[in-house]
Amino acid sequence: MTLTVCVGASGSGKTTFLNDVYKSHKCTYIRQYHNLRPYIKVSAIPNFDPTKLPYWDIYERENKANTIIVGGTIAGQFMAGLSGGQRKLLIFELIFQRTAPQSDLLIVLDEPFAGVTDDFIPFITDRLNEMRKKHNILLVTNDHVDTLKKMADNTVTVSAIDRTKVKINEREGVDRNLALIAMSIGDNFAYSTTNNDLKFFTDVEFSANGGIPGIAGFTIFAFGLFLLTFWNSQPGSEALVLIAAGMISYFSVNPYLLQLVDWRIFMIEEAEALLHSSKSMNKLLKTNLTVLLILIISSIQFGIMQAVIDTLSGVDMYFAILFDNASLMLAPICLGLYTNLSLQAVQILGAFPFLMMIFFSTTFSPGAGVDGLKNLRYLFSRYYLFCMTPSVDIMMEGCPESNNLLYLILSSLLIVFIFLTVIGGMALRSKLQKKKHSESKRQSMMTMEYAELQVELFGEKALKKLKHIGSNVDLKSLENSVRSKSMEDDGTSSDEPVTVSDETV
Repeated sequence: MTLTVCVGASGSGKTTFLNDVYKSHKCTYIRQYHNLRPYIKVSAIPNFDPTKLPYWDIYERENKANTIIVGGTIAGQFMAGLSGGQRKLLIFELIFQRTAPQSDLLIVLDEPFAGVTDDFIPFITDRLNEMRKKHNILLVTNDHVDTLKKMADNTVTVSAIDRTKVKINEREGVDRNLALIAMSIGDNFAYSTTNNDLKFFTDVEFSANGGIPGIAGFTIFAFGLFLLTFWNSQPGSEALVLIAAGMISYFSVNPYLLQLVDWRIFMIEEAEALLHSSKSMNKLLKTNLTVLLILIISSIQFGIMQAVIDTLSGVDMYFAILFDNASLMLAPICLGLYTNLSLQAVQILGAFPFLMMIFFSTTFSPGAGVDGLKNLRYLFSRYYLFCMTPSVDIMMEGCPESNNLLYLILSSLLIVFIFLTVIGGMALRSKLQKKKHSESKRQSMMTMEYAELQVELFGEKALKKLKHIGSNVDLKSLENSVRSKSMEDDGTSSDEPVTVSDETV
């Protein structure tokens, strides 16, 4: 396997080059700085042995090994954030341990020495030398360039003057896009999820800083006040009780919904650093947890309402309240977890169901509104909920004679149907674009220039891959060329012909 170093002046596009490799090929990509939630304990990271970190023996001697926190220092327990160098060492050791059981991976590292003091450089270089035995490594550096150049099998030089070309070893003027394809050799890391990952997720989410304890405290406080101030509500005030209790539920869950964007950003960077299992699994677990939170708070709302007024009871009313709450809260879940939108965009778009409900459900203005526009009320679950609510049902215009609950449930899930349709369309479009890109990439891989680059970067090992992809170039000539160059480097020569066969490649 090979170690390739990407060098160049500041602003020449080194990190952009790595980003483009990551976009064009599945790989393990470790960015210059990964955000890690500061309340995660090092010892809680699943399937990770922290005792391999530098100076961990100090923690063992001082009996602090179980209390070291990501947010502490490597020499003791503090809640402040890790320095850049300490974070780098943690992630680097994590990558080393995760990838050790696998082989033939492509590992891309952006500035592995950034922020690391000289006394830790031998630790990183030793790890790099171990990893290169089994994996292809591509890295960018501005620090300790000479050290890495001596270690490297290849050097890629990028320039800010002409971003369409790069230099690979002594080969000038190499097409940048072709170089990206040639570099993208290796498999993606395959993470095997275990029960430790589920325990890690649960421990972090239910920790003091995970959000759940705070939501629980606010919910108890808010519904406690509601119970005191709405106690002994009289028949005829059902709509007011329902609206007030619904607002408390909404504002109880809302802080948790707003932090989904930050959670998604942190979780993705942690998953890219191989801290825990796949991004998809964590999103699914977070979705289930958030939906469970909505279910619990809606159940509390229903129970408290029974205590203050006895005319809002029954199984149908329970499910009506549950799905009406869900209709206002599912949008932030979908947008916060399953898109790349910013926090501000999610806040605005996620509030639209609530805002549109006020305008178009007619529950705040029964019988009012422009003809035709009022028909939009049938798209909102709140309309059907009020059609089921004593004292206001007779004020609602055009309530269905039956199947109110069914219509309510279907309308509450409308935002999910719309979201899935849009996401499905975007996924189909992306798939078609990737197919087109893959075909263009395959054509580039059939050229002699690509074959020569492969041999330049990976030597004789590249011949097997070229034959595997069905390259049309003269592999025999390439192999003879490689062999001749190897003989020249060794100071020997050979006139024996070499044949390319399944055994030799």
